[in-house]
Amino acid sequence: MVKKPKFYHFLGCIIPHRYPSIEKATRIVFEDLDMELLDMEGASCCPAPGVFGSFDRVTWATIAARNLTIAEAGGHPITTGCNGCFASLWDANFELKHDEELREAVNENLAEIDREFKGTIEVTHYVDALYTTTGLEKIRERVTRPFTDVRMTLHPGCHWMRPKNIKQKDESERPHIFRELCETSGAKYVPYKDELMCCGAGGAVRTADVKIALEFTMQKFDSIEAAGGADMIVTPCPFCELQLDMGQVEIQKHFEKEYQYDVLHVSELLALAFGHEPDEFGLSTHLQYMQRKSEPAWEKLGIEVKKAEDAATTE
Repeated sequence: MVKKPKFYHFLGCIIPHRYPSIEKATRIVFEDLDMELLDMEGASCCPAPGVFGSFDRVTWATIAARNLTIAEAGGHPITTGCNGCFASLWDANFELKHDEELREAVNENLAEIDREFKGTIEVTHYVDALYTTTGLEKIRERVTRPFTDVRMTLHPGCHWMRPKNIKQKDESERPHIFRELCETSGAKYVPYKDELMCCGAGGAVRTADVKIALEFTMQKFDSIEAAGGADMIVTPCPFCELQLDMGQVEIQKHFEKEYQYDVLHVSELLALAFGHEPDEFGLSTHLQYMQRKSEPAWEKLGIEVKKAEDAATTE
């Protein structure tokens, strides 16, 4: 009997606090594909690589290493659906394995809580786990609701595949892995000029000056419109999802420009393509829908949703 692949599931901060729909969708998708997600009891913030790492490398690496030791104790790799969490944990894992001085300093700190970084596990992104461990063929076989006639643009984000020479995940200037994964849904991929551009939120720009962050986001949206528009934007990162999703409400407030894009995490896209209903994982709880008191563009997304009043009349 083939053993079921197991991963320690690192949620990070944004998913449980802002987008629990991503967690639920991910659990659905991994279960459908016969992969097991293990809870990481005691996990903390990753911590944010562009913030903690910029101020104190040893502190950043110590906090990240503590998370890594949880998975080391269980003997299974980590998977996460956040580009920032992936970057922090992957980078720390890589640096600690290759930098003896840093490893000694970190393990000196960890010894105070009876832990030690050993470098025995790997860190993966959901994209890695789905594309490499499961494979596109098995994912296509699971699709029962293909997104026929749906136009899809992608926002891969910055941290999953860069720096290319170290991570070696994909061609950072001509990526194809994330695109091929999303295309299993049946949606039509629409390229646009600023696809590889930052969403605007990274590097604490969103925290420092939200208007500057939103200018990045508007440039991406305008680039999508110049490419003929899209029915949805798909990303592998919840922080990017927040910027592209909630950012539409903020742009309307600060710049009086209106955009209407449904923004999905890749896990949410696949859950829908696998035939699961949006209410199973709370798609309509995305921030722009809650702020605008609106719903996803079900018809444009090719999803038939029975309204409560319609259900009542048919009973």
